[in-house]
Amino acid sequence: MPHSFTQLLFELSLILTAAKLGGLAARKVRLPVVLGELFAGIVLGNMALLGFGFFEALRTDPSLATLAELGVILLMFEVGVESTVPKLLAVGRSALMVAIIGVIAPFLLGFAMVRIFFPYLSLWVDVFLGATLCATSVGISARVLKDLGKVQTQEGRTILAAAVVDDVLGLIVLAVVAAIISSPQASTDIGIKIVVISAKAFGFLVVGIILGVTFSKKLYRWAARLELSGMLLTLSLTLCFAFAYLSRRFGLAPLVGAFAAGLILEPEHSLIFKSQERGRLEHLLLPLSTLFVPIFFLHMGMQVDLRALFSAMAIVVGLVLAAAAVVGKMACAGGVFSGNERLDRWTVALGMVPRGEVGLIFAGLGNQLRVNGQPLLDPALYAAIIVMVFITTAMTPPLLSHRLSRSMISNSQ
Repeated sequence: MPHSFTQLLFELSLILTAAKLGGLAARKVRLPVVLGELFAGIVLGNMALLGFGFFEALRTDPSLATLAELGVILLMFEVGVESTVPKLLAVGRSALMVAIIGVIAPFLLGFAMVRIFFPYLSLWVDVFLGATLCATSVGISARVLKDLGKVQTQEGRTILAAAVVDDVLGLIVLAVVAAIISSPQASTDIGIKIVVISAKAFGFLVVGIILGVTFSKKLYRWAARLELSGMLLTLSLTLCFAFAYLSRRFGLAPLVGAFAAGLILEPEHSLIFKSQERGRLEHLLLPLSTLFVPIFFLHMGMQVDLRALFSAMAIVVGLVLAAAAVVGKMACAGGVFSGNERLDRWTVALGMVPRGEVGLIFAGLGNQLRVNGQPLLDPALYAAIIVMVFITTAMTPPLLSHRLSRSMISNSQ
């Protein structure tokens, strides 16, 4: 309908403007831009409390929800493209152990603390809240390391490699937990369900990546011979959306498929089109992610009920989750094997703390899950996850910068 389309255009102009203003405000106070976009979404989503009814329709607009889902698909595809399979296989023993501990410790600690302090919550809520603590935001730590020129240090390489593996493992945990919770018979044969869904998750990732690595370059070379403008981006997005669809058909979250599609695309895929395209795939994706990814973060913020955010329930649960999130990731220090080189284990552990955009992805998925037809997360629990994401994301840049600066001073003496 013409009216609904023109309404969407106005909503997009409003959201994109709010995203930039929020990001600018966050940067001014030295916070990650993603937190500014999230905060802008919280403001827009709660304008109805001040009597502006239009913003309530903005919060519940299904068209914006669809664009937000597209944004998270593109985000995970972009993260996958920047990771690649060779990078995953090249991680050292320390990075691998840090990643494994960084998934297991926060999950178990989060589950246990929620179970102990809030015994009235359902088992599935406890499990999901524990799962939200698994992943690490690669982007936040990478930005701090880049600003300080420490990306190529042993600590920097270990943090980034571990964070990538951590995200893969975290996505598998999330896929398994979400699929189990979504099962109509979630309370029966739980052991069998975990084995089956875990096998499907690993199977999809392994088979999809193997097939992709085996045949994708042949496909790209064939496409390059067509000499059509924009073929690199079009073919890559086709692969992304196809994997996301297949992931859903396997009972997994579409973002798992998008991430897998990104993993199989290496820099060599862009070089196949070097005579036709000016930039690499990462550069071609940038305008799309600049447009759609902020929509996702703002939409996540708009789902936060401000009254629930400042409720005792949201604050207390959020603080408990944040404590479990920080302590669980600091346990990663135990996975660092320094060998003969000086490797600051606490710097590595701090680099694993931020949840950032990955935590918001988990929160968004949890907000869509239903158990016996009822939402898994009520507004207070959803707000609690946002509190945890905000705390872990905001605290990491200054603490990591301070730790890295101390290491630089001590090494120069």
